[in-house]
Amino acid sequence: MGRVTERRRTIRIRDGIVTTRPDTLVAEEPLEIRLNGKSLAITMRTPGDDFALAAGFLVSEGVLASASDVQSIVYCAGAKDDGSNTYNVVDVRLAPGVPVPDITLERNVYTTSSCGLCGKASLDAVRTTARFTIDDTPPVRLEPTLLAGLPDRLRAAQEVFDRTGGLHAAALFSEHGELLDIREDVGRHNAVDKLIGRALRQDLLPLSRSILLVSSRASFELAQKAVMAGIPVLAAVSAPSSLAVDLAMETGLTLVGFLRGPSMNVYAGDERIALHTGV
Repeated sequence: MGRVTERRRTIRIRDGIVTTRPDTLVAEEPLEIRLNGKSLAITMRTPGDDFALAAGFLVSEGVLASASDVQSIVYCAGAKDDGSNTYNVVDVRLAPGVPVPDITLERNVYTTSSCGLCGKASLDAVRTTARFTIDDTPPVRLEPTLLAGLPDRLRAAQEVFDRTGGLHAAALFSEHGELLDIREDVGRHNAVDKLIGRALRQDLLPLSRSILLVSSRASFELAQKAVMAGIPVLAAVSAPSSLAVDLAMETGLTLVGFLRGPSMNVYAGDERIALHTGV
Protein backbone atom coordinates (compact mmCIF):
# COMPACT_ATOMS: atom_id res chain seq x y z
CA MET A 1 0.00 0.00 0.00
CA GLY A 2 2.98 2.27 -0.40
CA ARG A 3 5.30 3.82 2.10
CA VAL A 4 5.07 7.10 3.96
CA THR A 5 8.69 7.91 3.11
CA GLU A 6 11.11 6.99 0.34
CA ARG A 7 14.86 7.33 -0.14
CA ARG A 8 16.45 9.25 -3.00
CA ARG A 9 20.07 10.06 -3.89
CA THR A 10 21.01 13.68 -3.36
CA ILE A 11 24.11 15.82 -3.79
CA ARG A 12 24.76 18.00 -0.76
CA ILE A 13 26.75 21.20 -0.88
CA ARG A 14 27.81 22.57 2.49
CA ASP A 15 30.32 25.40 2.74
CA GLY A 16 31.67 24.49 -0.67
CA ILE A 17 32.11 20.80 0.18
CA VAL A 18 30.21 18.39 -2.10
CA THR A 19 29.04 15.01 -0.84
CA THR A 20 26.61 12.36 -2.07
CA ARG A 21 24.14 10.69 0.26
CA PRO A 22 20.59 9.33 0.37
CA ASP A 23 17.86 11.58 1.68
CA THR A 24 14.50 10.68 3.19
CA LEU A 25 11.57 12.20 1.34
CA VAL A 26 7.85 12.13 1.97
CA ALA A 27 6.07 9.78 -0.44
CA GLU A 28 3.50 11.26 -2.80
CA GLU A 29 1.16 9.14 -4.89
CA PRO A 30 -2.24 9.67 -6.52
CA LEU A 31 -5.38 8.30 -4.90
CA GLU A 32 -8.51 7.86 -6.98
CA ILE A 33 -11.70 7.94 -4.93
CA ARG A 34 -14.67 6.10 -6.40
CA LEU A 35 -18.22 6.30 -5.12
CA ASN A 36 -20.35 3.22 -5.76
CA GLY A 37 -17.89 2.22 -8.47
CA LYS A 38 -17.87 5.58 -10.27
CA SER A 39 -14.76 7.75 -10.32
CA LEU A 40 -15.29 10.87 -8.25
CA ALA A 41 -11.94 12.54 -7.54
CA ILE A 42 -8.19 12.12 -7.67
CA THR A 43 -5.95 13.63 -5.02
CA MET A 44 -2.20 13.54 -4.52
CA ARG A 45 -1.56 12.20 -1.05
CA THR A 46 0.89 10.50 1.28
CA PRO A 47 -0.09 6.79 1.35
CA GLY A 48 -1.70 5.66 4.58
CA ASP A 49 -5.13 6.13 6.16
CA ASP A 50 -6.58 5.97 2.65
CA PHE A 51 -9.97 4.71 3.80
CA ALA A 52 -10.20 7.55 6.31
CA LEU A 53 -9.12 10.02 3.62
CA ALA A 54 -11.88 8.84 1.30
CA ALA A 55 -14.47 8.93 4.07
CA GLY A 56 -13.42 12.39 5.21
CA PHE A 57 -13.53 13.69 1.66
CA LEU A 58 -17.12 12.44 1.35
CA VAL A 59 -18.05 14.13 4.63
CA SER A 60 -16.76 17.37 3.13
CA GLU A 61 -18.90 16.71 0.05
CA GLY A 62 -22.03 16.25 2.17
CA VAL A 63 -22.38 12.59 1.18
CA LEU A 64 -21.59 10.98 4.55
CA ALA A 65 -22.65 11.94 8.06
CA SER A 66 -22.27 8.76 10.10
CA ALA A 67 -20.54 5.39 10.04
CA SER A 68 -23.86 3.74 9.15
CA ASP A 69 -23.88 5.59 5.81
CA VAL A 70 -21.01 3.40 4.62
CA GLN A 71 -21.50 -0.16 3.44
CA SER A 72 -17.84 -0.77 2.63
CA ILE A 73 -14.55 0.86 1.70
CA VAL A 74 -12.13 -1.28 -0.28
CA TYR A 75 -9.07 -1.01 -2.50
CA CYS A 76 -9.96 -1.84 -6.07
CA ALA A 77 -8.48 -5.10 -7.30
CA GLY A 78 -7.46 -5.09 -10.93
CA ALA A 79 -6.70 -1.38 -10.95
CA LYS A 80 -3.88 -2.01 -13.42
CA ASP A 81 -4.21 -3.58 -16.87
CA ASP A 82 -2.54 -6.78 -15.68
CA GLY A 83 -5.11 -7.16 -12.90
CA SER A 84 -2.80 -6.24 -10.03
CA ASN A 85 -3.76 -3.90 -7.23
CA THR A 86 -2.01 -0.53 -7.09
CA TYR A 87 -3.53 0.38 -3.71
CA ASN A 88 -4.11 3.79 -5.25
CA VAL A 89 -7.81 3.33 -6.03
CA VAL A 90 -10.43 3.24 -3.27
CA ASP A 91 -14.12 2.50 -3.77
CA VAL A 92 -16.65 3.66 -1.20
CA ARG A 93 -19.96 1.83 -1.30
CA LEU A 94 -22.87 3.62 0.31
CA ALA A 95 -25.30 1.78 2.56
CA PRO A 96 -28.71 1.07 1.00
CA GLY A 97 -30.92 4.15 1.03
CA VAL A 98 -28.10 6.70 1.32
CA PRO A 99 -28.63 9.20 -1.52
CA VAL A 100 -25.89 10.07 -3.98
CA PRO A 101 -25.98 13.85 -4.59
CA ASP A 102 -25.78 14.77 -8.25
CA ILE A 103 -23.40 17.69 -7.80
CA THR A 104 -20.45 15.50 -6.84
CA LEU A 105 -20.65 12.83 -9.51
CA GLU A 106 -19.59 14.68 -12.64
CA ARG A 107 -17.46 17.46 -11.24
CA ASN A 108 -16.25 18.35 -7.81
CA VAL A 109 -17.56 21.90 -7.82
CA TYR A 110 -16.36 23.49 -4.61
CA THR A 111 -13.77 21.50 -2.70
CA THR A 112 -10.74 23.48 -3.78
CA SER A 113 -10.05 27.14 -3.26
CA SER A 114 -9.02 27.39 -6.93
CA CYS A 115 -12.28 25.98 -8.32
CA GLY A 116 -13.12 29.25 -10.07
CA LEU A 117 -16.55 29.77 -8.52
CA CYS A 118 -17.44 33.13 -7.09
CA GLY A 119 -17.54 33.62 -3.35
CA LYS A 120 -21.32 33.53 -3.07
CA ALA A 121 -21.58 30.29 -5.06
CA SER A 122 -18.95 28.67 -2.86
CA LEU A 123 -20.71 29.76 0.34
CA ASP A 124 -24.08 28.63 -0.99
CA ALA A 125 -22.65 25.21 -1.87
CA VAL A 126 -21.55 24.62 1.72
CA ARG A 127 -24.82 25.98 3.12
CA THR A 128 -26.96 23.67 1.01
CA THR A 129 -24.93 20.49 1.57
CA ALA A 130 -23.92 20.77 5.25
CA ARG A 131 -25.27 17.85 7.24
CA PHE A 132 -24.47 19.47 10.60
CA THR A 133 -24.72 22.91 12.08
CA ILE A 134 -22.08 24.21 14.45
CA ASP A 135 -23.93 23.50 17.66
CA ASP A 136 -21.65 23.62 20.70
CA THR A 137 -24.19 24.07 23.47
CA PRO A 138 -23.07 25.46 25.84
CA PRO A 139 -20.55 27.29 23.65
CA VAL A 140 -16.92 26.23 23.76
CA ARG A 141 -14.97 28.84 25.71
CA LEU A 142 -11.21 28.99 25.19
CA GLU A 143 -8.48 30.88 26.97
CA PRO A 144 -5.88 32.39 24.61
CA THR A 145 -3.19 30.69 26.68
CA LEU A 146 -4.70 27.30 25.85
CA LEU A 147 -4.66 28.08 22.12
CA ALA A 148 -1.11 29.42 22.37
CA GLY A 149 0.23 26.07 23.53
CA LEU A 150 -1.35 23.96 20.78
CA PRO A 151 1.11 24.57 17.88
CA ASP A 152 4.06 23.29 19.92
CA ARG A 153 2.10 20.19 20.82
CA LEU A 154 1.19 19.66 17.18
CA ARG A 155 4.80 20.04 16.10
CA ALA A 156 6.04 17.64 18.80
CA ALA A 157 3.63 14.96 17.54
CA GLN A 158 4.70 15.21 13.87
CA GLU A 159 6.75 12.03 13.61
CA VAL A 160 7.21 11.92 9.84
CA PHE A 161 7.93 15.65 9.55
CA ASP A 162 11.01 15.12 11.71
CA ARG A 163 12.40 12.74 9.08
CA THR A 164 11.36 14.61 5.94
CA GLY A 165 10.51 18.25 6.69
CA GLY A 166 7.88 17.98 3.97
CA LEU A 167 4.50 17.29 5.51
CA HIS A 168 1.48 19.28 6.60
CA ALA A 169 -0.28 18.27 9.77
CA ALA A 170 -3.76 18.62 11.22
CA ALA A 171 -4.79 17.82 14.76
CA LEU A 172 -7.97 17.62 16.77
CA PHE A 173 -7.89 18.88 20.33
CA SER A 174 -10.60 18.82 22.96
CA GLU A 175 -11.90 22.08 24.35
CA HIS A 176 -9.60 21.43 27.32
CA GLY A 177 -6.50 21.13 25.13
CA GLU A 178 -6.23 17.34 25.06
CA LEU A 179 -4.72 15.99 21.83
CA LEU A 180 -7.35 13.66 20.35
CA ASP A 181 -5.82 12.77 16.98
CA ILE A 182 -3.20 13.96 14.52
CA ARG A 183 -2.61 13.13 10.86
CA GLU A 184 0.16 14.13 8.45
CA ASP A 185 0.03 14.35 4.67
CA VAL A 186 1.73 16.08 1.77
CA GLY A 187 -1.60 17.87 1.23
CA ARG A 188 -3.04 19.94 4.05
CA HIS A 189 -6.60 19.18 2.90
CA ASN A 190 -5.81 15.44 2.97
CA ALA A 191 -4.55 15.64 6.54
CA VAL A 192 -7.87 17.20 7.58
CA ASP A 193 -9.87 14.63 5.60
CA LYS A 194 -7.98 11.82 7.34
CA LEU A 195 -8.88 13.27 10.73
CA ILE A 196 -12.54 13.71 9.85
CA GLY A 197 -12.74 10.31 8.16
CA ARG A 198 -11.29 8.58 11.22
CA ALA A 199 -13.85 10.37 13.38
CA LEU A 200 -16.67 9.31 11.05
CA ARG A 201 -15.58 5.66 11.10
CA GLN A 202 -15.66 5.81 14.92
CA ASP A 203 -19.12 7.44 14.71
CA LEU A 204 -17.92 10.60 16.48
CA LEU A 205 -19.45 13.19 14.15
CA PRO A 206 -20.32 15.96 14.65
CA LEU A 207 -17.12 17.08 16.40
CA SER A 208 -18.99 19.80 18.25
CA ARG A 209 -16.60 20.16 21.23
CA SER A 210 -13.30 20.13 19.37
CA ILE A 211 -10.61 22.41 18.00
CA LEU A 212 -9.06 21.81 14.58
CA LEU A 213 -5.47 23.04 14.26
CA VAL A 214 -3.65 23.09 10.92
CA SER A 215 0.04 23.71 10.25
CA SER A 216 -0.70 25.94 7.28
CA ARG A 217 -2.87 28.77 6.11
CA ALA A 218 -6.62 28.57 6.63
CA SER A 219 -8.10 28.37 3.15
CA PHE A 220 -11.79 28.30 2.29
CA GLU A 221 -11.38 24.57 1.67
CA LEU A 222 -10.19 23.89 5.23
CA ALA A 223 -12.87 26.10 6.76
CA GLN A 224 -15.42 24.21 4.68
CA LYS A 225 -14.20 20.88 6.01
CA ALA A 226 -14.41 22.11 9.60
CA VAL A 227 -17.97 23.34 9.06
CA MET A 228 -19.06 20.11 7.37
CA ALA A 229 -17.79 18.10 10.36
CA GLY A 230 -19.50 20.39 12.88
CA ILE A 231 -16.20 21.65 14.33
CA PRO A 232 -16.67 24.98 16.14
CA VAL A 233 -13.05 26.24 16.16
CA LEU A 234 -10.44 26.28 13.38
CA ALA A 235 -6.97 27.60 14.19
CA ALA A 236 -4.06 27.98 11.79
CA VAL A 237 -0.44 28.94 12.23
CA SER A 238 -0.63 31.10 9.10
CA ALA A 239 -3.11 33.45 7.44
CA PRO A 240 -6.72 32.80 6.49
CA SER A 241 -8.16 33.67 3.11
CA SER A 242 -10.93 36.23 2.72
CA LEU A 243 -13.44 33.57 1.68
CA ALA A 244 -12.53 31.43 4.69
CA VAL A 245 -13.36 34.40 6.92
CA ASP A 246 -16.64 34.97 5.06
CA LEU A 247 -17.61 31.33 5.53
CA ALA A 248 -16.67 31.40 9.21
CA MET A 249 -18.76 34.50 9.85
CA GLU A 250 -21.75 33.05 8.02
CA THR A 251 -21.69 29.65 9.72
CA GLY A 252 -20.63 30.61 13.23
CA LEU A 253 -17.16 29.05 12.99
CA THR A 254 -14.47 30.56 15.19
CA LEU A 255 -11.46 31.24 12.99
CA VAL A 256 -8.03 31.99 14.44
CA GLY A 257 -5.01 32.76 12.28
CA PHE A 258 -1.31 33.50 12.80
CA LEU A 259 -1.37 31.36 15.94
CA ARG A 260 2.26 31.65 17.00
CA GLY A 261 3.01 31.47 20.69
CA PRO A 262 1.01 34.04 22.62
CA SER A 263 0.17 35.97 19.43
CA MET A 264 -2.90 35.28 17.32
CA ASN A 265 -5.57 37.00 15.25
CA VAL A 266 -9.26 36.16 15.75
CA TYR A 267 -11.13 36.73 12.48
CA ALA A 268 -14.57 35.33 13.36
CA GLY A 269 -16.42 33.80 16.28
CA ASP A 270 -14.63 35.77 19.00
CA GLU A 271 -17.42 34.87 21.44
CA ARG A 272 -15.63 31.55 22.03
CA ILE A 273 -12.37 33.25 23.00
CA ALA A 274 -12.01 34.56 26.55
CA LEU A 275 -10.74 38.02 25.66
CA HIS A 276 -9.20 40.08 28.43
CA THR A 277 -8.92 43.54 26.95
CA GLY A 278 -6.68 46.14 28.50
CA VAL A 279 -7.48 49.74 29.18
